[in-house]
Amino acid sequence: MAARKYSRQRECIKQDLVGRYDHPTAEMVYESVRKKYSNISLGTVYRNLTLLAEDGEILRLNCGEGFDRFDGNTNPHYHFLCRKCGRVTDVMIPEAGHPDFMHMEGCRGRIDGYMVYFYGICEDCLEAEQEEENPQKAVDSRISV
Repeated sequence: MAARKYSRQRECIKQDLVGRYDHPTAEMVYESVRKKYSNISLGTVYRNLTLLAEDGEILRLNCGEGFDRFDGNTNPHYHFLCRKCGRVTDVMIPEAGHPDFMHMEGCRGRIDGYMVYFYGICEDCLEAEQEEENPQKAVDSRISV
């Protein structure tokens, strides 16, 4: 594939993603990048996110929410999705703990990549649940030193 022509807007979008860890949607990236390029359109952001993902410079995450999220960290890692608040966070597993998905027996083809998602309830939502269940205990734990 031929190298793409340099684009300041595309570079700004990429740098925005590399500098954040909230796995934003295209709309979130658009709102952030608009601060520097006030005339950028949402369509331009979508097109450039697609190009960056196709080129392997960012990750496109399909978390089953109906819209994609994006990740500037292309190093091997997994993702945890909170079923309550929708937050997506990185899960780092030591290299020795990674299954060798690229060389699975029984696969009748070539595996070029994989994406693993863990689903559950994040720490913040669990704490909020505990406070709802026992509000006095939550107040006491915040007071005690």
